Amino acid sequence: MQTKRAIIIGSGVGGMAIAIRLALQGFTVEVYEKNDRPGGKLSAFEKDGFVFDAGPSLFTQPQNIEELFSLAQEPMQAYFSYHPVDIACKYFYENGKVVQAYTNAKRFAQELKEKLDEQPEKLTAYLKESENIYDNIGTIFLNNSLHKRKTWFNKRIWPALKALRPGYLFNTLNQHNSKHFTSPEAAQLFNRFATYNGSNPYKAPSMLSLIPHLEQNQGTFYPKGGMISITNALYNLAVKKGVKFYFNSPVQKIIHQNGEVKSVWVNNENKFAEVVVSNVDAYFTYKNLLGNANAAKRILRQERSSSAVIFYWGINKSFPQLQLHNIFFSKDYKIEFDNIFTHKKLIDDPTVYINITAKMESSQAPAGNENWFVMVNAPANTGQDWEQLKIGLRKNVLNKLGRILGENIESLIVTEHVLDPLLIQEQTASYMGSLYGTSSNSKLAAFFRHANFTDSIKGLYFCGGSVHPGGGIPLCLKSAKIVSELIKSDYKMPIQ
Repeated sequence: MQTKRAIIIGSGVGGMAIAIRLALQGFTVEVYEKNDRPGGKLSAFEKDGFVFDAGPSLFTQPQNIEELFSLAQEPMQAYFSYHPVDIACKYFYENGKVVQAYTNAKRFAQELKEKLDEQPEKLTAYLKESENIYDNIGTIFLNNSLHKRKTWFNKRIWPALKALRPGYLFNTLNQHNSKHFTSPEAAQLFNRFATYNGSNPYKAPSMLSLIPHLEQNQGTFYPKGGMISITNALYNLAVKKGVKFYFNSPVQKIIHQNGEVKSVWVNNENKFAEVVVSNVDAYFTYKNLLGNANAAKRILRQERSSSAVIFYWGINKSFPQLQLHNIFFSKDYKIEFDNIFTHKKLIDDPTVYINITAKMESSQAPAGNENWFVMVNAPANTGQDWEQLKIGLRKNVLNKLGRILGENIESLIVTEHVLDPLLIQEQTASYMGSLYGTSSNSKLAAFFRHANFTDSIKGLYFCGGSVHPGGGIPLCLKSAKIVSELIKSDYKMPIQ
């Protein structure tokens, strides 16, 4: 029997994961990527002896990657290794308070008691509820297509619906957190988890309180070699399983006829395939690859997620008071999110995130130096003057960090690179520079994300951060798994 062909458009983590899964199902798989490297947002670069992860910096749920190697019957250790991190994040507040979020729940509870006067049982109850939401509701909706009838007949649907309290949809994450904690600092700490999918904690439903379970209960990890090692591991595994990659090869068109996908037009050639999976932003897929402006407009009915401005700084000093992950909170979190989502602006006192992989591996920076990945949440691009905004933002970030850390940070910068929403869109084809496609700022946002398939074109599927179940590495990998199961069901191909 002739092998069926599958073409993947884009080699982000979701694209590589679906390529691996389809190769294991017996497809001949080709991946076309517009950049000269795999990974999409999950990339890295070196400058003046400093190594920077360019995109996502937090690693949780390693089991998603372990599963791929297990399916491929390959030893993961030969490709990839990681270890747990004791402190998920260190939080600095404008009032001088500092909190370390230990991944050990008892130590974290003790820290909140000492620093914020929160009773330990409050954290215990909160994290237990987060676990219950994830296990009883999240797993069924995050691991299955919401747009297939069989999902709604799954035996776990009824227990999930029974666990779905009205407050999880109709209360905001901030209302949920303010109810559970007495200190505004603890509520702000847990409000931060809305940013994991580019949302506003003052609008997003409290269902997002399941996210802390991943980081605080299941654990935070560091991949040896930095986040780019995830990209390298998936790419090498895909190649080992026969997947062919074509770089500097932007797909120009998806060709379909009589409601069925036929081929893609790339490198001035028509490449035929029974299955095409788009791992690029769903908006661009419809607008540019399918030429369907109306479908593209329908996607824009949903609010876009936040974007970011990232400063990559080589710092000529070591800061022992900093951890791998650090947050310097704004004084007024609500005003910050109002500006990002309503006014499409940056504020003078932004929340600043700093990731320093040199804390884990000294080889990531010259001796005695640190590689700072400094990120500020920003509005999606709507035509703002980003050059001017970056000048003001840089000044404000330096002033904030210098004041809290007691150092002239600018004098310590020996190398610098900057990424903004315009560059994010250009480099990763994320419309408006939105990091996660659409936000989760509406009560039923999860149900309005684009499906992993389309009924109008047989053989066309979607995976990645702009479609179900959402953005971020764990969800992109889950997206790939959902798509692989849909394709396996549609094409009845046994796993080889």
